[in-house]
Amino acid sequence: MYIPFKELPDTSRIWIYQANRSFTEEELEEIKARTEAFLKEWTVHGAALQAGFEIRYKRFIIIGLNQEANAASGCSIDASVHFIQQLEKNYEVDLLDKMNVSYKQGEFVAYKTLTEFREMAKNKAVSGKTIVFNNLVANKQEYEEHWEVPAAESWHSRFIKS
Repeated sequence: MYIPFKELPDTSRIWIYQANRSFTEEELEEIKARTEAFLKEWTVHGAALQAGFEIRYKRFIIIGLNQEANAASGCSIDASVHFIQQLEKNYEVDLLDKMNVSYKQGEFVAYKTLTEFREMAKNKAVSGKTIVFNNLVANKQEYEEHWEVPAAESWHSRFIKS
């Protein structure tokens, strides 16, 4: 059962998929329609899952699930991953590669491999003040409060030398 993302409780489980490029306006409209359609049909053992989504910065797809209504199982999570894999294929984009880092450069969002980000930190091209996207947040409240944070306050800090 699809519900608007903002109506999900703070305890909702969150999955963040970052694209290796920005989506076009046309792609965004299609992805929004496809994601809403998927969430309307998303179930666990025949019971509807209460889920919503939002897309940020034309490159992050954030899916939230109210687990108090119904929790996801292995099969329902597999279905969501299959849906994301289909988006990857349809739009020739990487969404599941967790070995990449997105961070802000002014108003723009940059995307680098972990190796490139580590090298940039070593060369002081990024610092502890660089705003990074912590895609490891687990629930909606963490997402809203700790998704965009200075690198020094996230797991990225291991690469930043003071």
